Parts: sequence; C-alpha cells; structure tokens
Amino acid sequence: MEVGVFIPIGNNGWLISKTAPQYKPSFDLNREIVQRAEHYGLDFALSMIKLRGFGGDTEFWDYNLESFTLMAGLAAVTTRIKLFASVAVLTIPPAIVARMAVTIDSISHGRFGINIVSGWQSAEYTQMGVWPGDQFFSERYEYSTEYVQVLQQLWQEGRSDFQGRYFKMDDCRLLPQPSQEIEIVCAGQSDRGMRFTAEYGNYAFCLGTGINTPTAHAPTNARLAEAGAKAGRDVGTYVLMMVIADETDEAAMAKWTRYQDGADIKALTWLSDQAGADASAAEHSTARSMVVPDGAINFNMGTLVGSYATVARMLDEAASVPGTRGIMLTFDDFLVGIEQFGQHIQPLMQSRKVTSVAA
Repeated sequence: MEVGVFIPIGNNGWLISKTAPQYKPSFDLNREIVQRAEHYGLDFALSMIKLRGFGGDTEFWDYNLESFTLMAGLAAVTTRIKLFASVAVLTIPPAIVARMAVTIDSISHGRFGINIVSGWQSAEYTQMGVWPGDQFFSERYEYSTEYVQVLQQLWQEGRSDFQGRYFKMDDCRLLPQPSQEIEIVCAGQSDRGMRFTAEYGNYAFCLGTGINTPTAHAPTNARLAEAGAKAGRDVGTYVLMMVIADETDEAAMAKWTRYQDGADIKALTWLSDQAGADASAAEHSTARSMVVPDGAINFNMGTLVGSYATVARMLDEAASVPGTRGIMLTFDDFLVGIEQFGQHIQPLMQSRKVTSVAA
C-alpha cells in the first residue's frame, strides 16, 4: 500500500483550532516535510489549491501558497517521491495547465500528477469574478470532463481540435509531450463525482471519517469499485486521514482533546455556511462531507489518535479495505508527525514492512 502526505500549503494545516500548532505556509517548511517523507520512503505528496480562507480567530487558510509553483520547486529538490499539484479548473485554461504539467514532468523526471478540483466553495471564485453562477454546482463535472479530455488529448497527441460546450480548441499544440502518463486524482464523493473519477482518474481522493474508525471508508471504496466496473477501468482510493500520535494512547488523546477545546468557532461557521451553499449537493458529495458536525475541527476527516503501536495497527486495518490504493496523511504538527511516522509507526506496520526496511 502507498502512503503519502497532504502537505500544509495553507496555514495551520487541517486543524481549525486555537490550541493546535499555529504556523504559516512556506516553501522551506514544505520542502523539509517532503524531503523527510522521501527519506522515510513515502510514495507521494499532494498539495491542495485554496483561494480563500475561513477567517476566524486563527485566520484559518487565509495564508496559502499556489500549488503548481510549489510542486515545481519541490520537484527540483527531491529525487524519488511522486508529486501531485491541484488545479481549480475555473481559474486556468486546460491548455496552459497541460503545458505547466509537462514542465514539472521535465523537472521531476516523470514524477508528477494532477488533482482536479471542480470547486465547492463559490466565494473562492466570486472574489475574482470567475464564478459562472450557482448553476455551476450541477454542471461542474461536465465542465471538468471536457477539461480533462483536453488535457489528455494534448498530452497523448500533442495537439487538440476538441469541440465541446465549454472548451473549443483550434489546432492547439503541445510539445514536448510528457515523458510518461500524467496521473489524475479526483476528489468527488457523489455518485456523479465517482463516475467522473472512474472514467478519467487514476485515484479517488476520499475522506475517512470518525475517530479511530480506520475502515470507515469501505462503503466509499465499494461505490468506486462499482463505478470503475461500469467504466471498465481499475481505480483505487487515496484515503485522507489525520494522525495524532504520542508514546501512549492517553498522551495522544490528551492532545486531541486540547485541540477540540480550542475550536475556532468563527472559522468553522464560515466553513459550514460555504459548504451548505450547494443546495443540489448529493448525499455523499464533498460539500455534504464538509458540513461538519459539532466538535469536528478537522473537516470530519478520519482521525487516528493513539500510541505509535495503536496508530500502526489502525493504518494496517485501513490498508486492508479492498480498493485502498494508498493513505494520504495529515498531522497535527507536520515536522514532528513525519518523524514519528518514519521512526516509530511505519516500522510497526505490516502493510509497509518492505518500505520500512528499505528506509
């Protein structure tokens, strides 16, 4: 099973709390995280794209880097780890993204992929005048389908005359072509999002849920497997999980309790309001997942809290769910967390035994 890290391109990572570690994003921080991840044999690093934060007392995600330029820089200072950048499809034309991807493919010598972000928070786009209107909520996967079709045509053929509803190419050229396949990650959780991933993606980026429930993503994997079978393609999940570890279960749980006690209510309210803006969102959609229950200070993502041995056991359980291609980790403190994972957790994991020995 692959293990990757969802790097902190936004301030404070994924904890919306006044008592969690407070830090700003920087290239130096993310370089150190990714280089340590590579040192310990992790397989990939993915950076999100977020164009507007949630404010609150912690100014959560008000500070953010840009994904493609960050990953280009990280490509130049790493040698093995796979790197994924995220594109908000409303903001950059596909022909430009295709060329940006080829450039980072050249820098990384074939270690680059793209996460397609169709857009669930309209405020990110209204602030710069590119939001097409709320009807886009119901059209975004049709838009993203054409977007990826243009990307793949340019990468595979070096030119495109694609004629669709949203994009019209006129002898559009792209040379050089990438050295190998540019893999696609998609994060849609709805049935329509799953179909999009099954038809055009390599991996589905999905949320685990709950505290110490490492197999909670099993129904999502089953839905993706069904969609993949209909599309005639083999697609697996990258499951997002937060690790909060310490030497004992009690010490780790004490940290998690402290973070919950410091919840940034103002930022969480903004998140819930934005996630609820899509009235047409399906039951399993990302937007519905983002409407967090009380006390969910980390987007209601799957959270593994415990000693190094406890977390290792739960990660092995998560890996055992059919269709799990990899687990994408976040941490309360990324530099400490990467060291804890590499030195103490990974060596105890059966699903990472070969990698641990090599690292």
